[in-house]
Amino acid sequence: MKLSIYLIFVAIFMSCSDNGSSVELPPPNTESSIANVWLTMGNQSVLLGKQKTITITGTKSTSLPVITIDSTQSMQEIDGFGASLTGSSAYLMNKKLSISDRDALLKDLFDPELGIGISYLRMSIGASDFSPVAYTYDDMPFGEKDFDLDHFSIAADEEDVIPIFKEILKIAPNIKILGSPWSPPAWMKTNENLKGGRLKLDSYDVYARYLVKYLKAYAQHGITIDAITLQNEPLYDKAPYPCMIMTAEEQLTFIKNYVGPLFQAEGIKTKIILYDHNYDNTDYAISILNDAVAREYVVGSAFHAYEGNVGAMSIVHNAHPDKGLYFTEIGGGDWATDFSDNLQWNMNHVFIGTTKNWSKNALLWNLALDQDSRPNISGDEITRGVITINNTSAVATKNVEYYAIGHASKFVRPGAFRIESSASAYITGVDFVSFMNTDRSKVLLLTNSGGETKSVTVKQGKKQFNYSIPAKSTATLTWD
Repeated sequence: MKLSIYLIFVAIFMSCSDNGSSVELPPPNTESSIANVWLTMGNQSVLLGKQKTITITGTKSTSLPVITIDSTQSMQEIDGFGASLTGSSAYLMNKKLSISDRDALLKDLFDPELGIGISYLRMSIGASDFSPVAYTYDDMPFGEKDFDLDHFSIAADEEDVIPIFKEILKIAPNIKILGSPWSPPAWMKTNENLKGGRLKLDSYDVYARYLVKYLKAYAQHGITIDAITLQNEPLYDKAPYPCMIMTAEEQLTFIKNYVGPLFQAEGIKTKIILYDHNYDNTDYAISILNDAVAREYVVGSAFHAYEGNVGAMSIVHNAHPDKGLYFTEIGGGDWATDFSDNLQWNMNHVFIGTTKNWSKNALLWNLALDQDSRPNISGDEITRGVITINNTSAVATKNVEYYAIGHASKFVRPGAFRIESSASAYITGVDFVSFMNTDRSKVLLLTNSGGETKSVTVKQGKKQFNYSIPAKSTATLTWD
């Protein structure tokens, strides 16, 4: 009798399937599942290495500190993780690497299966300090102007930057790109110099049109710019490379009366992000977001980590919780060379720290530099790239930043949400943050800056597992 009923059920199911019905057999009922672990140790003995899986069981009593993951409580959506494709990075990749070596490196950087799956890049609109030469898209002889932008051209970017972007898009077609200007053309500025000065009052309109032309020129190459900021580090004008002061009042005027209305009139979908400078000033962004008109044109505010504390992002979030937060720059260098210390700093302050403080992304600085931190315009900067490309041997070396990015970008994919996570008790030296991807898989970033192994129980819903993270190490744990 039971066999007959079973055969009838199978016949009905097969009939429905043949007719294109959405009827599906129920998933197998398993009592346990597994968590996957990827580990990087501070002593470099393991570098983003896959570890033995962990069996997940039902909840039971434990004597270990408990990290509780609550997937029903979600916060900000994640746009992605990555670094900046500066002019210097693009030059090294395009000019110093063979085609096969470049292809292999780009897969290591942007393929989520074969590499670390970088999902967000920043670029400079014109030159930054890390470009082979200083330029904008409309440079004119001293004393001459071009208010009709007849001489506008992105030819300088077509040399290295655009070809590398096109190669990246073959691997990561949905990657998000953020553009940031270091300076408008000199003829638009009060001192008529790429270094320092301010935007002239009569140049607000033409500069807004200049930014629109940049977006459209890149679109003609099949490259979509997802968002822009309006001035890199707008409160710093003493640099020996392109820079400019743009006060909060000036940026408010520029957004409210020029860029915002022009983007709207031109049907530009690129997002506008405020500020793009250090944590030590929260009033800049808040004051612009307080303006009822200007705030409608912007999606949020961007921060760097050279001054101040990551908690600044939460201050801005609390003042305007409907607007996004973005972390757009920090770079390592010769002042900090210890792999273990750099790994922990990047995890605590960037990939865990910023996302716990509402950031939708986390970006390091140069994607690639040579062994002398070059090319750079000033000639004396000592910043380290995510990758070092030796300008003589053409050997590409992965630095600590590569593994720090990878612990987030490979596993927390665009569209994921940060979800609630908390500890039952303070765990000395341990920091963590959790996410849920669009396929509902869970991700826990966990780092241990202490000098000894720390064991924890991870609970999510009616499931739990134990994990012991070695000293001076970072782990990414994933489960369905």
